[in-house]
Amino acid sequence: MSTIKKRALIVIDVQNEYFTGGLPIEYPNPQETVVNIGIAMDAARAAGIPTIVVQQTAPASSPLFAIDSDGWQLHPVVASRPSDHYVRKTLPSAYPETDLAQWLQANGVDTLTVVGYMTHNCNSSTINHAMHNGMAVEFLHDASGSVSYLNQAGYASAKDIHRIFSIVLQSRFAAVTSTQEWVKSIKSGVMPMSDSIYKSNQRARGLLQDEVTPA
Repeated sequence: MSTIKKRALIVIDVQNEYFTGGLPIEYPNPQETVVNIGIAMDAARAAGIPTIVVQQTAPASSPLFAIDSDGWQLHPVVASRPSDHYVRKTLPSAYPETDLAQWLQANGVDTLTVVGYMTHNCNSSTINHAMHNGMAVEFLHDASGSVSYLNQAGYASAKDIHRIFSIVLQSRFAAVTSTQEWVKSIKSGVMPMSDSIYKSNQRARGLLQDEVTPA
């Protein structure tokens, strides 16, 4: 555990498309995860942690996130809450083609807490980008979610995608934790830590016996 310098909460693509539109989140239950997103936003506001809201945007002809469509609109849980910065993006990561990196630097942020959708796509892309930019990153696994896929490479359920991406992120890219534990960490003044690829693999091979509690 280490002392926190300055966090920001980034709320990625919490839009109607994932609830009533063409890409409904399957796992975890989106009605539960969106409540946790609201809890995280409220806790951040109470603690003076700035909040960034990100909105995926596509052309009007797109089947998903078409600008000004109902699916493009922010979910009421997010739209009804205040934020400190707004980012509109067209790519998975919230960094390219936006001022996110500059805004974080200008505000002295060194720890980015990620919530929203989807775990394996925009969240993972943003987390990896942030880590490569030298940021410490936190990911609230119960304030995110995934969908199932079937393509030329095979089939994967939403549950497996979310679970496996969470494990991989914890191994190097982010501290993966629950919303409840994150709120506790705000009050305690310390941040949860990510693991390492080496230790994660050593445990999986039975070569490291330290105690690990799955998220």
